[in-house]
Amino acid sequence: MKRSIADIMGRSGVKFGTSGARGLADAMTDLVCYAYARGFLQFLHSVGELTTPGTAVVVGGDFRPSTDRIMAAVFRAIADLGYTPVNGGKVPSPAIALWGLEHQVPAIMVTGSHIPDDRNGIKFNKVSGEVLKDDEAGMMAQEVEWDDALFDEQGTFRQATSAPPVNPEVKTAYVRRYLDGFPGTPLTGLRIGVYQHSAVGRDVIAEILGGLGAEVVALGRSERFIPVDTEAIRPEDSELARQWAAKEPFDALVSADGDSDRPLVSDAHGQWLRGDVAGILCARFLEADSVTTPVSSNTAVEKCGWFPEVRRTRIGSPYVVASMAEAAREGRRRAVGYEANGGFLIQSDVSPMGRPLRALPTRDAVIVMLGVLLLARRERKSVAGLVATLPARFTASDRLKDFATEKSRGILERFPVDDDAQARQALDALFGACVGASATGIDRTDGVRVLFANGEVLHLRPSGNAPEFRCYTEASTPERANELCERALNQLRRLS
Repeated sequence: MKRSIADIMGRSGVKFGTSGARGLADAMTDLVCYAYARGFLQFLHSVGELTTPGTAVVVGGDFRPSTDRIMAAVFRAIADLGYTPVNGGKVPSPAIALWGLEHQVPAIMVTGSHIPDDRNGIKFNKVSGEVLKDDEAGMMAQEVEWDDALFDEQGTFRQATSAPPVNPEVKTAYVRRYLDGFPGTPLTGLRIGVYQHSAVGRDVIAEILGGLGAEVVALGRSERFIPVDTEAIRPEDSELARQWAAKEPFDALVSADGDSDRPLVSDAHGQWLRGDVAGILCARFLEADSVTTPVSSNTAVEKCGWFPEVRRTRIGSPYVVASMAEAAREGRRRAVGYEANGGFLIQSDVSPMGRPLRALPTRDAVIVMLGVLLLARRERKSVAGLVATLPARFTASDRLKDFATEKSRGILERFPVDDDAQARQALDALFGACVGASATGIDRTDGVRVLFANGEVLHLRPSGNAPEFRCYTEASTPERANELCERALNQLRRLS
């Protein structure tokens, strides 16, 4: 059988694009996952990145129930094309990406990140790093071929395919990156709680923090998958953090999402920092001379005045990666980026404590934890004290779940692209009462981001990888940012 990736996507409903493949686990059949992995590797061959038979391709996965099955399909696709599958095991996404970059081979991570466990995904990394938007058309154009005898009518392998033995060096190299890059035990004297839940990096994070001298306390470990979203933090995760902090003394709590590329960091009171706030502090620790962040991130990054250059992009790590690379080409020596979900990317080799830390231009959680904790040490402040040094700008975000993309588009079409005056009138009619001020400016970098006369911000956009409609707000107090987000979402619910 031979089909195009575009045709398989249409038939299966499993989206395939820049961020990889993602969809319902039941729809991600063995055949679909096998085909998508083949398509990705064929694309790499077509652009000259994968030409030598037997080249290694490293694969990892998270703790979702469907991950082992999908990894097996990916392993089979790699082997059938004449390459060598390397099983990185259950490790963080950045560990898989790091091993690929260090060995100059493709890296594939089976994960649905923070979304519920009835869904999953496959994230692809080229030999040169993350897949970018310019690669999408080439990937989609691939035609893949397979032997019909491999699969039954439901797209399941007729015979089970086994996984290669786990290569422990994939995890070891990621741990070593931080133990070698931060010499000695710079976290000695700190007591850190690690909210482990079902994060694939839960033990790795504890090992790194402990190896750097911290007293580590494991909290909330779960053998059932929990969809922790670092951008839209669940009320129960906020309450757990407050309870742990009230029960015993911690200098901070840390956690990560399912594939452990996006962090959570709290102060001593169990108050989780927003990802875009933690990103500013981490960039400060690394003494960045260029910071790239999506348009949805907190404007404190500009207002603090710490960075010679701040670059804004559309939402999504491929846009951040492309912008960081451009900054490096233009001569910036410490180009970094972060997203509102907290994932931090390093384009340049840096030496924050005198030892080299190689570039890792993909989302990483551990560098944020270390950056915040070590900046607090350097500044002789608590985590809360660090946050207090930033301008008083606070963000909130939430989303409407199970919200069809067509509905999202319909809402955005109310604000015509070619007529800002009419768009502002429509925005005032829908949200003016929520904000208590008129719209004064519109940014269409990604969705519709509106600046109101009182300085508050409302940003609306469809999710790029799930049937959700996201809302971001910014105000001068956290209470007001949350209130504005809630009011805006209630108004959107009435429209649907």
